[in-house]
Amino acid sequence: MSRLTSLQSPFLLGFDGLERALDRAAKSADGYPPYNIERLPPLEGEPERLRITLAVAGFGPDQIDVTLEKNELVIRGRAPAEREDRVFLHRGIAARQFTRAFVLAEGMEVLGADLATGLLVVDLVRPEPKRSVQRIAIRARDDSRRIAEKE
Repeated sequence: MSRLTSLQSPFLLGFDGLERALDRAAKSADGYPPYNIERLPPLEGEPERLRITLAVAGFGPDQIDVTLEKNELVIRGRAPAEREDRVFLHRGIAARQFTRAFVLAEGMEVLGADLATGLLVVDLVRPEPKRSVQRIAIRARDDSRRIAEKE
């Protein structure tokens, strides 16, 4: 028995790539590092903005990569080098490598990324889509000619 997902509806055509991206994003969600996603109040005349904030204490800008490939925003952190001379009595601050992936809607743009006080902030904007209606021409075919071809 095959699994039927909501994106396999006969009315949703061409969304198989989105389904694969959603599966990849779900598999990368292990809870580290913690993050927030917030909708920012719109500025007058500006499109809607979103902000992703990740808690990346102990990571520097040279240890974090933010990439955008197709419609997937990927944030990777390489673990900081351990100093050999440190002896921990308790270690509660995680500093391990991570990968966080976010699937972005068509047309979303990344405005930039900032790192300060242990928080990586990535700002996004969703421009208003241009509404358009396209009329599709219908070609008339002569059915009598088709019937004659079959005989």
